[in-house]
Amino acid sequence: MREILIVGAGKSTSVLINYLLEQADKEDLFLRIGDLDIENAKKACNDHAKCEAFQLDVFKAESREPAIKRADIIISMLPARFHIQVAKDCLKFGKNMVTASYVSDEMKELNEEVKAKGLVFMNEIGVDPGIDHMSAMQVIDRIRDKGGKVLLFESFTGGLVAPESDNNLWNYKFTWNPRNVVVAGQGGVAEFIQEGKYKYIPYHRLFRRTEFLQIQGHGKFEGLANRNSLKYQSIYGLEDALTLYRGTIRKVGFSRAWNMFVQLGMTDDSFEMKDSEEMSYRDFINSFLPYSPSDSVELKVRHNLKIDQDDIMWEKLIELDLFNPNKKIGIKNATPAQALQKILMEKWSLAKDDKDMIVMYHKFGYELNGERKQIDSTMVHIGEDQSKTAMAKTVGLPVAMATIMILNGEIKTHGVQLPINKEVYEPILKKLEDHNIKFEEKKTEYLGYNPFGEVGN
Repeated sequence: MREILIVGAGKSTSVLINYLLEQADKEDLFLRIGDLDIENAKKACNDHAKCEAFQLDVFKAESREPAIKRADIIISMLPARFHIQVAKDCLKFGKNMVTASYVSDEMKELNEEVKAKGLVFMNEIGVDPGIDHMSAMQVIDRIRDKGGKVLLFESFTGGLVAPESDNNLWNYKFTWNPRNVVVAGQGGVAEFIQEGKYKYIPYHRLFRRTEFLQIQGHGKFEGLANRNSLKYQSIYGLEDALTLYRGTIRKVGFSRAWNMFVQLGMTDDSFEMKDSEEMSYRDFINSFLPYSPSDSVELKVRHNLKIDQDDIMWEKLIELDLFNPNKKIGIKNATPAQALQKILMEKWSLAKDDKDMIVMYHKFGYELNGERKQIDSTMVHIGEDQSKTAMAKTVGLPVAMATIMILNGEIKTHGVQLPINKEVYEPILKKLEDHNIKFEEKKTEYLGYNPFGEVGN
């Protein structure tokens, strides 16, 4: 029996674990799930005969090393910054490893040693990163195999609330880690290239420079730039592409509204606020506004952000109960970002019957036989319930599928890698279609970056 060790049993692991247990008899698998909170691990196993729960402290070698040493393959579902602890042990004991997280510089440094030991360390095999890589490379490789040259690549992904559960003015609820939403875009400038011109968007302008996306059958969305699109020039082999732009999808209007928080400083995570534990929501927003002996907090917000009383932006702020003098932040030494997250989680957490939605959009412009052509590729997947969310499915299924492929020797490329090779993406994308995670392609005339034929650079 082949043993799979899963390190971390958070909410995102439910579909991953269920899939592996469904394959346990056919693939001769046994799962061991280790978590600092053993109750999380027990809940994940759900008394299945082919699953064992145990307590694992990833920061203690005496807890971590024996579990890794006895397993045949390790899946790390820890926060990204902790994968390296597991990776070094996997290298030490000659074990293959799978994560859904962005590959870190520390992980990359292990590449030659991993290759030398004939191991596979598969990273970025979730949804974004993950399915975005695989679905993009499938089309890019197809274009190249025909002798074509990619001129334009744009890619956007969003974790959103499903239309039937979209019942707030922001058209948004948290479907993944709320902290990542609150601090998104910070720590660096957004870099990309459009029609051969390098473009940069600093954080304070990020949410006012959006693209509009139309997805057939699902309506209009907006996309805002990810921090660094340029690194995909080498990853995807797009050094000659005129346009390379990756971003995040939101419903139209979200970014303009979020920009209010950015302009006031409420998303800042670089300093702690005094007396934040006893601070009211009203005091929190007022702490970013000028002092006035006469003007109310509401009036100061409208004046500073230039919001008319009948503007929908004002209604969005009111909906969040931001001006409540009785509700407390309740977090000691909170940063503004932490305080804002607390307020938003009260309003944007998924209700018991809510469903989430993953939306992905790729645009490929290319030249073939002297003609310029374009392919628009889209994927929309709606979750089933709070356990089988769209996010948990699109993260968990690729991780599970890649794990079994590595165990079966179907992935022959060794080293620290991403799922950008045909031997990885072809079978996984095919299997995902059985779970209704599939892409619709539409061929159009080549529009370039300016779909409305505007002149400029």
